[in-house]
Amino acid sequence: PVPSISWKRSDGTSLAKKIQQNRTRGVLEIPNVEQSDEGSYECLAGNTRGINIARGQLFVYAPPEWDKKIQNAFLSLYDSLFWECKARGKPSPSYSWLKNGQPLMSEERIQIENGTLLIPMLNLSDSGLYQCVAENKYDTIYANAELRVIAAAPDFSRNPVKKLSVVQVGGEVTIACKPSASPRAAVSWRKGSEVLHQSKR
Repeated sequence: PVPSISWKRSDGTSLAKKIQQNRTRGVLEIPNVEQSDEGSYECLAGNTRGINIARGQLFVYAPPEWDKKIQNAFLSLYDSLFWECKARGKPSPSYSWLKNGQPLMSEERIQIENGTLLIPMLNLSDSGLYQCVAENKYDTIYANAELRVIAAAPDFSRNPVKKLSVVQVGGEVTIACKPSASPRAAVSWRKGSEVLHQSKR
């Protein structure tokens, strides 16, 4: 006689509530497939003459999607750059890096490990357009960011030093010296031709 049909998971866990079964046609439908749906399924067909089981394995894959992208960086000469990108996917994505469209490899100055890029002492030639690439067999995705390494001589135009400071005898005076410079400028002080050094006063 026509068999009755039922479904179960081979590992013994119960079928998700969203799963729909059409027992007469022997059809199992899983809407909105998720990672947790992956596994082995069994179709049990039985009548008065006996039971037979068919097993099928469901594999769930996912193309890469970004969890963390790199962002534009504008840094001073000799600063350090640290970029990290992260992507999820199944199988887990592998990472690579490009600079101005060309593959970037670890070398003496540049340290690359999976989704991280470290350049400890930037120079002007490090400026450019960088891409972090995440890839599995289902897709390849790119995250883009610009690195601009800035070098500028000391400039007092934004924060000029006070031309005149008036203070009474026994009072205290502060004279600010804050030039814009990249990398940060070394500052020294003179009074007339005399070089000033740190002292109690």
